[in-house]
Amino acid sequence: MKSAVIKRSIVIAGHKTSVSLEDAFWSGLKEIALNRRATLSDLVAAIDSERQNGNLSSAIRLFVLDHYQARNGERGGGGTAPRDVMMVPARAASVLRPE
Repeated sequence: MKSAVIKRSIVIAGHKTSVSLEDAFWSGLKEIALNRRATLSDLVAAIDSERQNGNLSSAIRLFVLDHYQARNGERGGGGTAPRDVMMVPARAASVLRPE
């Protein structure tokens, strides 16, 4: 099954940027934001502030993958979502904190 990569615009930290994501990752990201009662922009800003390397689209994919692996009890690894929210700024911690 082939999923097209679509460029999407989003405003984070007051500036407009774009990310290229497959529909499955975009849907997963929206679901995570909804479940955490966060805006998509706030969630993406938190992911952006915590990424250590790579581009934002890759960081989002890894975050979504890590979220679903953790939810399913699978061992992740390589995701950008912080496990220790103590290292994350207060606003980001509330958005990135696992459910």
